[in-house]
Amino acid sequence: MDKDRIEGIGKQVKGAVKDAAGKVTGDAALQAEGKTDKAEGKVQNAVGGVKDKARDATS
Repeated sequence: MDKDRIEGIGKQVKGAVKDAAGKVTGDAALQAEGKTDKAEGKVQNAVGGVKDKARDATS
């Protein structure tokens, strides 16, 4: 598993926590930051997946 996938999953979790905390507290800025972190995590996870497939194809 590529390190980008691991970091991406971590960002998604962090974003989900921020999003939930923002909803509970009514903090729209924190909620938006959480959604951004989740989106960044999904992209980074996808990049890591592509790297894994490329590495598997060349092995």
